[in-house]
Amino acid sequence: MSGTTKLRIALAKGRLQDQAAERFARAGIAPAGDAGRKLLVPSSDPRIEFLSVKPGDVPVYVESGAADLGVTGTDVLRESNADVLEPLELGFGFCRLVVASPAAASYPALPGGITARVATKYPRLARAHFASAGRPVEIIHVGGSVEVAPLLGLAHWIVDLVDTGHTLKANGLLERETILDCGAVLVANRASQKLKLDLHLELMARLEA
Repeated sequence: MSGTTKLRIALAKGRLQDQAAERFARAGIAPAGDAGRKLLVPSSDPRIEFLSVKPGDVPVYVESGAADLGVTGTDVLRESNADVLEPLELGFGFCRLVVASPAAASYPALPGGITARVATKYPRLARAHFASAGRPVEIIHVGGSVEVAPLLGLAHWIVDLVDTGHTLKANGLLERETILDCGAVLVANRASQKLKLDLHLELMARLEA
């Protein structure tokens, strides 16, 4: 990369952070510090810095231009509906967004015409999924662990992200439907890619190599 122009890359704290840092390190762009303790972290390439943010904030920072690029999961990206580019699938962080319910619960409909309550961190995706099937539901937006919602009577079903499925089984839940297959993607700000096209292309080439 040439010139003084910098790229700022937003990385999501949590489940994707270590894998994303490893992928960039293999491309010669290792974070030069603890991304878990700092917001802005320089990299081994002086023209690139990382911004460590909450997972749900990555699309917001990239769409607004506060970050040029970001690494996020397709679950977060689709839920945000952010207007960003998706130039590269990164090949890690695979999981799925599913509908789950207690094993004894009726699905896909409740008896007596009862409207199902669905607890989820993904209200937009959940609402769209059930609406597309013509199945009215009441969406309950929760920010923490949703697996306990049916056990406490808060909801009949849940929509949540699943990797191995062990957490669902531990809470007596069964997968009923897959809404979305998810993985880590590189997203880019539209204006930044136009203004810094050479830098964007070279970064993606390094990541793909």
